[in-house]
Amino acid sequence: MKNISLFPHFLRTAGQLTGLAAWQTGRLFRKAAASALESVQEVLRAEVQKGNVQLVRDFLTNKALPAVRTLLLERMTARLLVRLGLRGALASSVVGWILPLVLEQLIKTGQRMGIFDKLRSSASVQEATARLEDLKTATWKRLNPDYGSGATVLPDDAKFPPELPPKT
Repeated sequence: MKNISLFPHFLRTAGQLTGLAAWQTGRLFRKAAASALESVQEVLRAEVQKGNVQLVRDFLTNKALPAVRTLLLERMTARLLVRLGLRGALASSVVGWILPLVLEQLIKTGQRMGIFDKLRSSASVQEATARLEDLKTATWKRLNPDYGSGATVLPDDAKFPPELPPKT
């Protein structure tokens, strides 16, 4: 029987080869996910700037022709391979699991936010590009949540909490 692991094998072995523990490979995942998301955005943004907003919307809603889907996925894959800087089987393995994951999260986020209807109604390329940027930001928050940190950006005129006296 095959042993199924929740942690991808290649990421575990990559972590072992670099001397990282399993919890330290989160940085590697974030880097791969950010590269994949940026690669997807570059391809979609380029198509929108060419005037193919309908094609982008069809791709994201899975209504595009198979040849169009294949072409866009090949472009995304090529950009991601260049961004990651990996070679061989490791590169294809990383792209094989990170790109579908990022696209799935992108589509789920777009459906939840109603971006596809907004893309249909957007009249200009600038509006469509702004919608794609909003989609990218929301997808990144979904891929890389910041749970429990409590970190907030304070305005410039905010008062800092009083300093505690030193312990004796």
